[in-house]
Amino acid sequence: MQLRQAIRNLWEEKPLVLIMFAAIFFRLIAVVFSKGFAFHDDEFLVLDPAGSWVDGFDYNAWLGGRPSMNNAPEGPSLFFPGLHYLVLKYLKWRGVMDPQYRMYILRSLLALWSLIIVRVGYKIANFYSGKKVAKQVGLLLAVLWFMPMLSVRDLVEMFCIPPLLLATWMTINPKRKDRLITYMWVGVLCGIAFNTRFQTAMFTGGLGLVLMFRKNWKHFFMFGFFFVATFVAFQGGVDMYIWGRPFAEFRAYIEYNINNNRGYPFGPWYNYFLVIGGILIPPISLFLMFGFFKSWKKYTVLFLPAFCFFAFHSIFPNKQERFILPIVPFVIILGCIGWNEFVTSSKFWQKHPSVLKGFWVFFWIVNCMALPIVSTMYSKKTRVESMYYLYGKKDLKNFMVEESNRGSVTQSPMFYTGRWNFSPREITNEHSLKQDYLDILHVPDTMIHPNYVFFFGKEQIEERIAAFQKMYPHSSYQTTIEPSFVDLVVWKLNPINRNETVYIYKFDDKVVNLPN
Repeated sequence: MQLRQAIRNLWEEKPLVLIMFAAIFFRLIAVVFSKGFAFHDDEFLVLDPAGSWVDGFDYNAWLGGRPSMNNAPEGPSLFFPGLHYLVLKYLKWRGVMDPQYRMYILRSLLALWSLIIVRVGYKIANFYSGKKVAKQVGLLLAVLWFMPMLSVRDLVEMFCIPPLLLATWMTINPKRKDRLITYMWVGVLCGIAFNTRFQTAMFTGGLGLVLMFRKNWKHFFMFGFFFVATFVAFQGGVDMYIWGRPFAEFRAYIEYNINNNRGYPFGPWYNYFLVIGGILIPPISLFLMFGFFKSWKKYTVLFLPAFCFFAFHSIFPNKQERFILPIVPFVIILGCIGWNEFVTSSKFWQKHPSVLKGFWVFFWIVNCMALPIVSTMYSKKTRVESMYYLYGKKDLKNFMVEESNRGSVTQSPMFYTGRWNFSPREITNEHSLKQDYLDILHVPDTMIHPNYVFFFGKEQIEERIAAFQKMYPHSSYQTTIEPSFVDLVVWKLNPINRNETVYIYKFDDKVVNLPN
């Protein structure tokens, strides 16, 4: 009873302490248990390139170092992978080489970085609406069902949120908003967010409009100058060093997105209304969205930058759910502020407080059911563990990926092998199997000779293994890797998420049967 009362007193007197404790607790759980990667980009556009640079390779040929490529910039910003490079380089210097141990450290650093979201979100809400609303906002940012898991992912969409929130808070904070130097830091922070995720330029543009409306031109030009300076320093300087001309990657990025704007998941203009309405759990999500849009005029500094970002992504054809993540905290903050103000002045909600309480009870039940499951999910487990199985294998020469059941091959997260000096063989049909066999016969370079094979998927697995063993009779079963529970659920809901069982075999490429 005394402990419960102490917690209640702390919740009333110093709620941010409890909120930060909850945020840290669930993020630590995610650090330990939520392995793997969430999307293609956080692995293959961040972790794998950085890991290869540390070992002297150029995984995606982003540094112009692969002679078989066109040696042309491909578009992605090197800022976030570059930060990973620095961390991984330090870990290598300290002798930390195991990929999974490295990931524990990276996830821990990302978790610490994400705590800024919780703390600053609480402060903004507390400034505008007081402690009651701030507690609500802080708790949502701390333990919303997907926040701990996404907070430890190598996602540019998550990493850019803290600088955007800090920049917003600086323009609001009465102790800082009148200082000229404040807008230097606001410009730098928006520049960091932009270098992480180019699309945050829409948010920065909205914030610039807010500063223009204030007609304090010194603040506006200080903000603009240091935003541009940060952009030039990172994008111009790095590209000048690699490509001999500034902003080569940025131009390539714009050209690629214009030319391929319909080459990715396409959705209607209202797609992100549905995304936010779903991930924030209805009907509370609808209340928060109502509060967000209702308060546009009163809290322009919170609304306009986020709305510019939201409107751009709603108009642009390429729509992936993660793209909208940078403004989700802003929807939560302003949504809670606006909704609570509406409830205070609404005759209906004042007469029916039990109905609103029931909706919140439903929200927290659903959230608390999903939170531990998602916070401990091992995403893309089979792909990660199959590569990690090869880590430390001294007899490893190369490996094959056999997916003849699908006719295409899943990309392998090479970071977890700890090696980059080989090219995986892809078996998508009988022809590719025979061709790989012929290559082994006629090419003496042992580095390209595979001696491990990964069979993805249970479909016709016995027939596929039998066909393989006709050509490679000296093969032996090693292990089976099963998908995680959440991977299985996601796969069943949408088969495009290829989270399949993997069967690993080792074979002797020196003794083979000649095909007819």
